[in-house]
Amino acid sequence: MRRQSVKTAVGGICAALMIALMFLLAVFPSATIAAPAVASVVMILAVLELGKGWAFGVYAAAGLLAILVIPSKEAAVLFVVFFGYYPILKAVLEKKLHSRLLEWIVKLLLFLSVMSVSYYLMIRFMGIEFEEIDKYGKAAVPLLLVFGAVAFVGYDFCLTLFISEYLRRWQKRFHRLFKL
Repeated sequence: MRRQSVKTAVGGICAALMIALMFLLAVFPSATIAAPAVASVVMILAVLELGKGWAFGVYAAAGLLAILVIPSKEAAVLFVVFFGYYPILKAVLEKKLHSRLLEWIVKLLLFLSVMSVSYYLMIRFMGIEFEEIDKYGKAAVPLLLVFGAVAFVGYDFCLTLFISEYLRRWQKRFHRLFKL
Protein backbone atom coordinates (compact mmCIF):
# COMPACT_ATOMS: atom_id res chain seq x y z
CA MET A 1 0.00 0.00 0.00
CA ARG A 2 2.80 2.43 0.87
CA ARG A 3 4.46 1.81 -2.50
CA GLN A 4 1.25 2.79 -4.32
CA SER A 5 0.90 6.01 -2.33
CA VAL A 6 4.54 6.92 -3.02
CA LYS A 7 3.98 6.29 -6.73
CA THR A 8 0.84 8.42 -6.64
CA ALA A 9 2.69 11.23 -4.88
CA VAL A 10 5.63 11.11 -7.32
CA GLY A 11 3.20 11.04 -10.25
CA GLY A 12 1.35 14.06 -8.89
CA ILE A 13 4.59 15.94 -8.35
CA CYS A 14 5.69 15.14 -11.91
CA ALA A 15 2.35 16.30 -13.38
CA ALA A 16 2.42 19.49 -11.30
CA LEU A 17 6.01 20.21 -12.30
CA MET A 18 5.16 19.76 -15.98
CA ILE A 19 2.26 22.22 -15.67
CA ALA A 20 4.47 24.69 -13.78
CA LEU A 21 7.05 24.51 -16.57
CA MET A 22 4.30 25.08 -19.14
CA PHE A 23 3.30 28.23 -17.28
CA LEU A 24 6.68 29.66 -18.23
CA LEU A 25 4.82 30.70 -21.37
CA ALA A 26 3.38 33.55 -19.38
CA VAL A 27 6.94 34.84 -18.96
CA PHE A 28 8.29 33.77 -22.36
CA PRO A 29 5.43 33.90 -24.89
CA SER A 30 7.73 32.86 -27.74
CA ALA A 31 8.39 29.52 -26.02
CA THR A 32 5.27 27.91 -27.50
CA ILE A 33 7.17 24.82 -28.63
CA ALA A 34 10.04 24.93 -26.15
CA ALA A 35 7.83 24.93 -23.03
CA PRO A 36 6.06 21.61 -23.81
CA ALA A 37 9.41 20.11 -24.88
CA VAL A 38 11.09 21.16 -21.62
CA ALA A 39 8.08 20.03 -19.58
CA SER A 40 8.27 16.61 -21.21
CA VAL A 41 11.71 16.05 -19.66
CA VAL A 42 9.91 15.55 -16.34
CA MET A 43 8.03 12.64 -17.93
CA ILE A 44 11.36 10.80 -18.09
CA LEU A 45 11.31 10.62 -14.29
CA ALA A 46 7.84 9.10 -14.41
CA VAL A 47 8.93 6.52 -17.00
CA LEU A 48 12.13 5.55 -15.18
CA GLU A 49 10.77 5.57 -11.63
CA LEU A 50 7.12 4.63 -11.99
CA GLY A 51 7.08 2.53 -15.16
CA LYS A 52 5.29 3.08 -18.45
CA GLY A 53 1.81 2.30 -17.10
CA TRP A 54 2.01 4.89 -14.34
CA ALA A 55 3.70 7.31 -16.74
CA PHE A 56 0.63 7.17 -19.00
CA GLY A 57 -1.49 8.16 -16.00
CA VAL A 58 0.85 11.06 -15.27
CA TYR A 59 0.68 12.08 -18.94
CA ALA A 60 -3.14 11.93 -18.89
CA ALA A 61 -3.33 14.09 -15.76
CA ALA A 62 -0.80 16.63 -17.04
CA GLY A 63 -2.44 16.69 -20.49
CA LEU A 64 -5.88 17.35 -19.07
CA LEU A 65 -4.54 20.07 -16.80
CA ALA A 66 -2.60 21.61 -19.70
CA ILE A 67 -5.75 21.85 -21.83
CA LEU A 68 -7.71 23.34 -18.93
CA VAL A 69 -5.25 25.82 -17.42
CA ILE A 70 -2.40 26.67 -19.81
CA PRO A 71 -3.14 30.02 -21.47
CA SER A 72 -1.45 29.10 -24.75
CA LYS A 73 -3.72 26.51 -26.33
CA GLU A 74 -1.10 25.91 -29.01
CA ALA A 75 1.44 24.84 -26.38
CA ALA A 76 -1.17 22.73 -24.57
CA VAL A 77 -2.10 20.94 -27.79
CA LEU A 78 1.56 20.29 -28.64
CA PHE A 79 2.06 18.82 -25.17
CA VAL A 80 -0.98 16.56 -25.52
CA VAL A 81 -0.41 15.39 -29.09
CA PHE A 82 3.33 14.80 -28.91
CA PHE A 83 5.67 16.08 -26.20
CA GLY A 84 3.75 14.71 -23.23
CA TYR A 85 3.89 11.09 -24.29
CA TYR A 86 7.08 11.12 -26.38
CA PRO A 87 9.40 10.08 -23.49
CA ILE A 88 7.20 7.00 -22.96
CA LEU A 89 7.27 6.21 -26.67
CA LYS A 90 11.03 6.82 -26.78
CA ALA A 91 11.54 4.18 -24.10
CA VAL A 92 9.40 1.69 -26.02
CA LEU A 93 10.99 2.35 -29.41
CA GLU A 94 14.53 2.19 -28.11
CA LYS A 95 13.83 -1.11 -26.38
CA LYS A 96 11.81 -2.81 -29.13
CA LEU A 97 13.50 -1.67 -32.33
CA HIS A 98 16.87 -3.29 -32.79
CA SER A 99 18.01 -1.07 -35.63
CA ARG A 100 19.09 2.49 -34.88
CA LEU A 101 18.23 3.48 -38.45
CA LEU A 102 14.71 2.08 -38.20
CA GLU A 103 14.33 3.69 -34.77
CA TRP A 104 15.22 7.13 -36.18
CA ILE A 105 13.01 6.68 -39.24
CA VAL A 106 10.02 5.84 -37.02
CA LYS A 107 10.77 8.71 -34.62
CA LEU A 108 11.15 11.28 -37.41
CA LEU A 109 8.08 10.09 -39.31
CA LEU A 110 6.04 10.21 -36.12
CA PHE A 111 7.27 13.70 -35.25
CA LEU A 112 6.73 15.13 -38.73
CA SER A 113 3.30 13.57 -39.19
CA VAL A 114 2.02 14.55 -35.73
CA MET A 115 3.31 18.11 -36.06
CA SER A 116 1.93 18.51 -39.58
CA VAL A 117 -1.53 17.24 -38.65
CA SER A 118 -1.55 19.19 -35.37
CA TYR A 119 -0.69 22.50 -36.97
CA TYR A 120 -3.12 21.93 -39.82
CA LEU A 121 -5.92 21.27 -37.32
CA MET A 122 -4.92 24.20 -35.09
CA ILE A 123 -4.89 26.57 -38.06
CA ARG A 124 -8.12 25.19 -39.46
CA PHE A 125 -10.20 24.84 -36.29
CA MET A 126 -8.56 26.86 -33.50
CA GLY A 127 -7.84 30.02 -35.45
CA ILE A 128 -4.11 29.90 -34.76
CA GLU A 129 -2.33 32.01 -37.33
CA PHE A 130 0.62 30.79 -39.34
CA GLU A 131 2.37 34.03 -40.33
CA GLU A 132 5.33 32.25 -41.91
CA ILE A 133 3.25 31.31 -44.97
CA ASP A 134 2.40 34.97 -45.53
CA LYS A 135 6.05 35.96 -45.14
CA TYR A 136 7.78 33.16 -47.04
CA GLY A 137 5.11 31.66 -49.28
CA LYS A 138 4.69 27.96 -49.95
CA ALA A 139 8.37 27.26 -49.24
CA ALA A 140 7.70 27.97 -45.56
CA VAL A 141 6.10 24.60 -44.83
CA PRO A 142 8.91 22.35 -46.13
CA LEU A 143 11.54 24.62 -44.57
CA LEU A 144 9.78 24.54 -41.21
CA LEU A 145 9.50 20.75 -41.42
CA VAL A 146 13.24 20.47 -42.11
CA PHE A 147 14.11 22.86 -39.26
CA GLY A 148 11.61 21.03 -37.05
CA ALA A 149 13.23 17.68 -37.85
CA VAL A 150 16.67 19.05 -36.98
CA ALA A 151 15.33 20.50 -33.73
CA PHE A 152 13.63 17.19 -32.95
CA VAL A 153 16.89 15.28 -33.38
CA GLY A 154 18.51 17.72 -30.94
CA TYR A 155 15.58 17.31 -28.54
CA ASP A 156 15.83 13.51 -28.65
CA PHE A 157 19.59 13.69 -28.14
CA CYS A 158 19.13 15.98 -25.12
CA LEU A 159 16.57 13.56 -23.65
CA THR A 160 19.10 10.74 -24.03
CA LEU A 161 21.77 12.84 -22.29
CA PHE A 162 19.34 13.69 -19.49
CA ILE A 163 18.46 10.01 -19.02
CA SER A 164 22.14 9.03 -18.84
CA GLU A 165 22.97 11.80 -16.41
CA TYR A 166 19.95 11.06 -14.24
CA LEU A 167 20.77 7.35 -14.02
CA ARG A 168 24.44 8.09 -13.32
CA ARG A 169 24.17 10.95 -10.82
CA TRP A 170 20.67 11.60 -9.58
CA GLN A 171 18.66 8.38 -9.37
CA LYS A 172 20.11 7.28 -6.01
CA ARG A 173 19.31 10.69 -4.51
CA PHE A 174 15.81 10.56 -5.94
CA HIS A 175 15.27 7.12 -4.40
CA ARG A 176 16.49 8.30 -1.01
CA LEU A 177 14.26 11.37 -1.15
CA PHE A 178 11.11 9.45 -2.06
CA LYS A 179 12.09 6.17 -0.45
CA LEU A 180 11.52 4.23 -3.67
